[in-house]
This record gives sequence, structure tokens and C-alpha cells, in this order.
Amino acid sequence: MTEQLSQILAPYHGQKGILIPVLQKVQEELGYLPEEAVSEVAHFVGVSESEVYGVASFYAQFRFERQGEHTIKVCQGTACHVRGGRRILEAVERELGIQPGETTEDYKFSLETVACFGSCALAPVMVVDKTVYGRMTTARARKILAEY
Repeated sequence: MTEQLSQILAPYHGQKGILIPVLQKVQEELGYLPEEAVSEVAHFVGVSESEVYGVASFYAQFRFERQGEHTIKVCQGTACHVRGGRRILEAVERELGIQPGETTEDYKFSLETVACFGSCALAPVMVVDKTVYGRMTTARARKILAEY
């Protein structure tokens, strides 16, 4: 086990029912769940790797691939769609050279779409990390990305 994983897992030693919290902590520290971490978590928790993969793949919060430093999410819900959400997404795709579900080669950005943020009054909406940007235009989207 790597030293980093040992440090992440140490506070959970001897506890029961900890698979999800352990996976959350590993992902928080590493940014994703690499294959080595899944194997080590399975051994630490006392379950099979397939069980760890099953749990982690069930929940959308867990990722098995390295993500970018910044995650960009563009809403494609009804209100955002009607107000130009598709154009915002296309502008971001062009600017970064990636499609939803992909990460730039330099690991600076990952791009995702969401069905709805629940911020319909601000449509169209784009979120970078945890910052919500409403009433987006393509020009404003490019300007925001340039700030990162």
C-alpha cells in the first residue's frame, strides 16, 4: 500500500460499514479512484474488489479516471436549453477542445453536462467547480474560462 493511501485509510481502522466514507475520502484526496486505490480499499475494508467497483460505479459521485483541476458543468435542462444552453456547451467544447465526459490533455479542465441545477431563473447556467454563473452568453463563457 502506498504511503498516501495508508494515511488516508488510517483513521478508519477497525470501523465497520465504512466503504462509502472511505471511497469518498480517497476520492477527495486523490481526485478520483485509481485501480490501485480500489484494490487497497477492498483489502482494508475486507470486501472483494468487485464489490468496491459495484458500490463506486453505482454512485455518480465516484470517478475512476483522473479529472481536471477544474470541473465545468453546463446545464442542459429545459429552461437552460430554451435560453441557449446548447450554444453555451458548444462554445465551451470549442474553447477547450473536449466533449462532455472528457478532460483536457493538461488536466486543467473536465467538462460535464447536467440535467438541471435547479437555478432555472438564472438560465442558461454554467458551474465551474462550485461557482455558479447564470445568464450565460457564449462570450461570457469564454471570458470565464480564460480566468482559470
